[in-house]
Amino acid sequence: MKKFVSALALMVSIGLLPQLLHAQTYELDKTIPLPGDGGYDYLSIDKVNNRLYVSHGTAVNVIDLKTEKPAGLIGDMKGVHGIAIDNKANRGFISDGKANAVVAFDLKTLKVIATIPLTDANGPDAIMYDPFADRVFSFNGESNNSSVVDANTLKQVGTVALGGAPEFAVADGKGKIYNNLEDKSSLNIIDSKTLKVIKNYPLAPCGGPTGLALDTVNQRIFTVCRENKGVSVVNINTGKVVTTLPIGAGVDAVIYDPETKLIFCSCGDGVTTIIKQQSADEYKVIQTLQTAYRAKTMALDPKTHKIYLSVAEFVKGTRTALPNTFKVLVYKLK
Repeated sequence: MKKFVSALALMVSIGLLPQLLHAQTYELDKTIPLPGDGGYDYLSIDKVNNRLYVSHGTAVNVIDLKTEKPAGLIGDMKGVHGIAIDNKANRGFISDGKANAVVAFDLKTLKVIATIPLTDANGPDAIMYDPFADRVFSFNGESNNSSVVDANTLKQVGTVALGGAPEFAVADGKGKIYNNLEDKSSLNIIDSKTLKVIKNYPLAPCGGPTGLALDTVNQRIFTVCRENKGVSVVNINTGKVVTTLPIGAGVDAVIYDPETKLIFCSCGDGVTTIIKQQSADEYKVIQTLQTAYRAKTMALDPKTHKIYLSVAEFVKGTRTALPNTFKVLVYKLK
């Protein structure tokens, strides 16, 4: 007992006890098998209807987050990439990259409402809803622009010239949209009302940025980069890169959980790097979570703090997916 008390006193004196009592590590919770084959990309969560949307080839798989079981399918598209949620209008929006279109559907019934052809767009990829402008933005990787759709009329109302190949984008809810340019290794700031790029920040040492996540409280944005295998923290008011931390290879997505102060970077090499935000400008890698090869996109449920990653099994040493192996991996806090 004396030895235990002495050890406890030592941990308190050197500051280890709070870390042990508040350990934030993730473990595999379950696997959700999903039917069908084909490629996969973004995942998106509808917090209001408690659903997870998973892009999958020419369709979107829908999972009920309460039961964590399949709840429906939105199909008959040509090449799905992303899913945006607009609870105000009870509509979801899917970027169909091969059709150069945005597909609108009802969030309650999952029925397709309209297919919106995009003008001067090639390869719509990332897609998001901006509540400030009440508009949907698709980011077109092959035409270096963004198509803007009115969420209510379901008509294209504009195009934003981006000056490079866009990747992920996030909105601050106050009229600004942040978007990575992968080929320029820079960050655009877009005015969602005027549809103009108002600033562009270089992201060096970041190279080949993909995913983005925003901390609105501390005015920091997190951008993950493939070329230097890092996540950079950027002050969105000044454009200054505050710090850069090492992550895995082949990163695609990054998520910030404002409640736990954790940042998740999902990487194609089979790891998700988890980083603790200690303050606005202080960060520490706390876990290298082993996931699966090419599990590189994810979503976070803010209610349960679980993370969801989509993946298939592959022929060893190749990018050839094995039939009937598509699934979503679910990880939870220990």
